[in-house]
Amino acid sequence: MTTLSTPTEPGAVLDYRLTAVDRCDSCGAQAYIAAEVNGSELLFCAHHGRKYEEKLRAVATSWHDETARLAESV
Repeated sequence: MTTLSTPTEPGAVLDYRLTAVDRCDSCGAQAYIAAEVNGSELLFCAHHGRKYEEKLRAVATSWHDETARLAESV
């Protein structure tokens, strides 16, 4: 079963755990998405997280998405 950290209700509070030192495994940008696959944590920026999301969600045991933080900074 996949667990999601993204709230679905308006006004829900995200549990932020990724920081500026967490970097995307694909390009090195700041990570906003963490996925656990086969006991290993993979980190992705928003771009690469969305690019690989469909395939990753099929095999991930957890999916933590903090991309909503990007809209807050605008």
